[in-house]
Amino acid sequence: MQRIAKATADQRATLIGRLIGRQVPRLWCPPLTHYSVDGSIDGRRMAAHWRHMISRGVGGFLVPGSTGDGWEMNAPEIAETLNRAIALTVELDSLLLVGALRPKVDEMQAVITATVARLQAGHQEADVLAVLRRHHIAGFTVCAPAGRGLTQTQIGAALARILDMELPIALYQLPQVTGNEVSPELFTELAARYPNLLLFKDTSGVDCVPLADRGATGVFMVRGAEGDYARWLEEAGGCYRGLLLSTANCFAGELRRIVELLMDGRTEQAEVLSRRLTEVVRAAFTAVANLEHGNAFANANKAIDHFMAYGSKALMVPPPLRHVGMRLPEEVIAEVGELLKAADFLPEVGYLSDAGPDATQSRI
Repeated sequence: MQRIAKATADQRATLIGRLIGRQVPRLWCPPLTHYSVDGSIDGRRMAAHWRHMISRGVGGFLVPGSTGDGWEMNAPEIAETLNRAIALTVELDSLLLVGALRPKVDEMQAVITATVARLQAGHQEADVLAVLRRHHIAGFTVCAPAGRGLTQTQIGAALARILDMELPIALYQLPQVTGNEVSPELFTELAARYPNLLLFKDTSGVDCVPLADRGATGVFMVRGAEGDYARWLEEAGGCYRGLLLSTANCFAGELRRIVELLMDGRTEQAEVLSRRLTEVVRAAFTAVANLEHGNAFANANKAIDHFMAYGSKALMVPPPLRHVGMRLPEEVIAEVGELLKAADFLPEVGYLSDAGPDATQSRI
């Protein structure tokens, strides 16, 4: 894959610097959405969870992502979740990618346009990028439009409509939902045309675009597929600069540690921790595989997060609620608890206890 024009690469780097003003985080999370018994979004629990993740090393968030029920939410729910997320992002001096995860391109554009309008309404500021930076927003995340029969030409034309809005964009490869993939050739074409394409997340598990790219376009690559965490990062010879993982909801400290070990050249230790984490994560996803409602990313992480929140007393607390209004089954919670205990990942004290996590750890 040939490198793109220097002018485009320089424009991309300048835009990243203007929006982020710091090193792009290595670890991102699509946070869970917590609900109260009346079905409303539980803002207090959301805040506690975010502070826990920040303390464990998460540097940026994607809201709403698949793990946070982004595909199931209606417009008012998305607006409320985003408002809460923006406030927390500013408070915690973090970064936010706004999820515009809709099946059609006009719906994605509508989410982006409405979000920008809400942000500008409270400020006498015509410069959209300045408004985004004030709210710590690093960009808007979109997928290819849904449709198994779509050609690369059709996908490219749809994504070009988004990129032509001249706003910072993160492209999310999610064939589990969209039924298609952006090819390496199309990605390179888009990256060459649009310096506002800043980040690429791949949850496909086959990693075709990052394997072909390997830094050629200057787009920041983050892996969204779970498992084998260490070997996919650049320090271990992989094709990703960072991770944007559902399990950062629950294992941010362990994922941060894997990155740090690789940065220190301790590859073997990183791989040992990666294998331990991969084993328990895969088992947890298997435990929720047959659930009728919700997606596996949300269900598995809600089950694990229940123990991270309540520690050894988790089984005494009602299971977490899903977007559909039903709680996770008690037998699933019990099974996940046994998995965590056997793998030595079960905390005695959870982050909703008085003795919370150490908030001094670095973010990467």
